[in-house]
Parts: sequence; structure tokens; C-alpha cells
Amino acid sequence: MQQTLQDLWKRTSSRLHQIVAPQIFKRWFEPIRATHLEDDCLCLCAPSHLYRYWLEDNYGDLLRETLSAIANRPLTFRFVHNDKLQEEVKTPPPVMPWAHAAKNRNNAMERSNLNSTFTFANFVVGPSNQYAHAGCWAVAQSPGRAYNPLFVYGATGLGKTHLMHAVGHHLLNENKSSQVAYVSTERFVNEFIDAIQNKKFVPFRKKYRSCDILLVDDVHFLGRGDRMQEEFFHTFNTLFESQKQIVLSSDRPVTEIADLEQRLVSRFEWGLTVQLQLPDEETRIAILRKKQETSKMPIPDEILQFLAHHIKTNIRRLEGAWQIVWFSTKLKGGVLALSVVEVELQDIRIEDGIQALTAVSIMKRVAAYYAIRLAV
Repeated sequence: MQQTLQDLWKRTSSRLHQIVAPQIFKRWFEPIRATHLEDDCLCLCAPSHLYRYWLEDNYGDLLRETLSAIANRPLTFRFVHNDKLQEEVKTPPPVMPWAHAAKNRNNAMERSNLNSTFTFANFVVGPSNQYAHAGCWAVAQSPGRAYNPLFVYGATGLGKTHLMHAVGHHLLNENKSSQVAYVSTERFVNEFIDAIQNKKFVPFRKKYRSCDILLVDDVHFLGRGDRMQEEFFHTFNTLFESQKQIVLSSDRPVTEIADLEQRLVSRFEWGLTVQLQLPDEETRIAILRKKQETSKMPIPDEILQFLAHHIKTNIRRLEGAWQIVWFSTKLKGGVLALSVVEVELQDIRIEDGIQALTAVSIMKRVAAYYAIRLAV
């Protein structure tokens, strides 16, 4: 199996080397290592969070398509941390009686697929996201009663996934026996296809229809395939009728999701819809200061202001830039000069400028100006 895994990643890397520019491959793809396969998900190990954010944001679709083409079946990927990989190869110590509660909580965390860093405590609230934060906090306080479903939308990298995970974490902290399920729409679709091919409908439906809260990311990908939407419709109804909380995220308003059945549109609008907007410069600085506070790394304020001023469209990219500065500062053992930071972040600044203006963003502006519906 290990030889097959390494062969899969070697062939995928070789194909990517032929597709992307040599300097892009050398910097972003070459350091990545494949660790193991989990069903239809290839787990990858990266040197830092920066690689994860950059690759997911800029080359996620290409990586998934290439993996699937090499494997001759639908495959996706996710990143695991180095420390997690080390824990997997260690022999687990004996569990003491006093450790059962922590072990149960960890098991619940693993089943829920929640990211341990995405909590309310780590989320910086500003004018651009305070309404979305308030909606998610209300749902976390009264799941299934306050707002059901909660529909969160906004552009990539503004914090939708963070808020969804934060809701799940809060519920698990309040009640470790809560059944929390976080899933991307892509993974939901892949599991549904697997259930069809292997006739495993019962465990698939039990997994998603028996949870206390279902967190579904990127539901704009649901607008494909009648049978998929039919399955999600019945899952939604089962949870809603049982007063179980549903939280959905999308990169666009529900009315702009192309090919989404009207009965799903109406159900997604039953509860509360909140939007995440681009953070202002003050919020971006606050996010960086939060990162600095957590890391206890002395980075000059002029560098934080430089990052916040030049990286405007994507919080993930902003955090990725901070990771570069943090790593370089630690590596060189001293405070970096601003001129050095400008060179280090050249790729990210260029990419952020490209992302700032796209065909979709232009169409959205025009549609908003003339008050017409946009379907993309």
C-alpha cells in the first residue's frame, strides 16, 4: 500500500511539474510529501500552514483533478501537520482512568473533522464580519432553535470555514457527546457516489441524518446533478424536522447558485442569511496582531501595517504572508528589515493583486448596480 501511495504521489508530482511553471513547482509542490490515504482522500504533509493555504487557495482544483486523473477515480486531498504525523507513528501510551474524558473529547473531535485552531476565541471580529459572527454565536448558544438553517456566504478566505468550525467546537465544549459533523460539499458528493457504487446507503445516511449539527461547506457545488440534490434535500428535511442545527456556507448568495432546485433555495432561506465582506485595514491589522500575540514573536509594527495595507482580498493569504515573516524572523534570528519582507512576499502580493479583479467580481458589481440576479 505504501509503495502504491508513493507511486501515486510521484506520478501526480510529475504531471504537475509538466503543467505549472518550474519556479512555482519547486517552491510550492516539491516540499510536499504524501503520508497516507483515507478512503478517497490523500493526506499530504507540508512544511507550514502557508503551503496549505497557498495550495488550497490557488491550486486546489488543479491538484484534485490531477490526483483523480492519475488514480482513475475521484480523489481529493487534505493536509496534516507534522506533529500529527509523528503522533500516528508513535505507540499510544496506556490510558489512565482520569484521561477518559479527554480521550472521548478527542474522539469526538476526530469524528467531527473540526480544525482545532478555528475557534471563536481565535476569530477577530470587525465591521466586515460582526453580523456573521453574531449569527454563528447565536446558533452555537441555541442550536436548532435560534436560526435554522444558518446560511453564511462571502468570498474565499474571509472566515466562513473558521466560523463554522467555531460553532462545532463550542457545542463539543458544552457537551462532548454531541454529534457534530463538518463536511465539504465535495466530500459529501464523493461519499454519496461511493455509497451508490458500493450500495452503502444505510451507513451514509446514518452518518449525516443522525448528527446534532451538520456543517456543510461550499454548498454552491450542490448545483450539479438531480440525484445529489434529491439526497441532500431529504437529509436537510430529516435534520430540520428533528430540530437539529444546519449551518451552510457558500461563496455567493443562495439565489445566485446556478442549477440549484427551487425547493432547496427556499429551505436554505428559511433561517438566517449572513454575509462576510472584505475586512478593512484596521481589522486586517488586528488579525495580524492576534497572530503575533499568540506566537510571541517580536515583529515591528511597520511590517504588520505593510502586510495589512498590501494584502486586502483574502485573510488566508494575509495569514500566509505573516507565516513567511514569522518563519524568516525565526530562521534568521533577528528582526527583518522591511525591504527584505517586500522581496519575501513578492509572489503573494502579485497574486493578491490578480485576485482583486476577476470576471466574477466585475459581473457581481454590475448586477448589484442594476439590481439584477446573477447566476454563475
